[in-house]
Amino acid sequence: MVTANRIRLTGLLTRSPRIARASLLAAALIFAVGAAAAVPPPDAPIPREPTALARALETTTSDLTKAIGHWRPKSSDAPMDVVLLGLYEQRIYRLLERDSRLSRATLSRLPNDLRRVATDFLTAHRELYRLTPPIRVSAIRVGFPRPAAELLDDYREAQRRFGVPWNVLAAVNFVETKFGKLRSSSAAGAQGPMQFMPATWRRYGLGGNVHDAHDAILGAANYLQESGVPRDLRRALHHYNPSSSYVDAVLRYARRIGADRTRFFGLYNWQVFVKTPSGDRRVTGPGIP
Repeated sequence: MVTANRIRLTGLLTRSPRIARASLLAAALIFAVGAAAAVPPPDAPIPREPTALARALETTTSDLTKAIGHWRPKSSDAPMDVVLLGLYEQRIYRLLERDSRLSRATLSRLPNDLRRVATDFLTAHRELYRLTPPIRVSAIRVGFPRPAAELLDDYREAQRRFGVPWNVLAAVNFVETKFGKLRSSSAAGAQGPMQFMPATWRRYGLGGNVHDAHDAILGAANYLQESGVPRDLRRALHHYNPSSSYVDAVLRYARRIGADRTRFFGLYNWQVFVKTPSGDRRVTGPGIP
């Protein structure tokens, strides 16, 4: 059986007969799932008219929530309907982020609860996008994330040991590397799923491996505690990345993840879009050649 994780990381940096076969099988699975469950294929068109777009976002959010509810156990790879719905939801938000007029008109047509979620997601994305320098395609590295249920266990362990809210650690993990999917070092040389500078890791990494998700999450919690948690969470996050925009974005994602754990599983299935000198490029997910 070909797993969803392996399908969604097919392509970009490697070329081999095995990868080519996986790509063909992925395409067949996407077609079959799309036909049976009416989930959108990877490049499904997105409405450009506000009323239709608001309806598409509301429907996709609802369908994704239901699909996540049927995903058991969550220590396994996500089913293909979760992967495809997550990608479509992400693409809708990316469209709204790029077009402020369309965004305002669409948000005004959403139910109040979803409008608040969408506002946080869009604001956070815009803030982070401005902070992100472009990366050369040749420098992009991707990999398989740790299973979602295991990441939740790691966040909770770190919360028990260091008092850092689990949803804040999840938000940092998402913002930094999409839960470990993006494996490239930062422009400044930060490494691992929680993006530590080498000197900082030596001081706060508890002797672990910076590239191991469990070790990196515990190291991040240790660093945040030493930097001000629980007395001043904003100050601690500012030590992690000295940008008020970064702090605000992390807290917006953390708020949504903490309010509804389903949001964590939804964001876990968002893909990696990288800013390159020639424009944004999706480098993980179904449909990558």
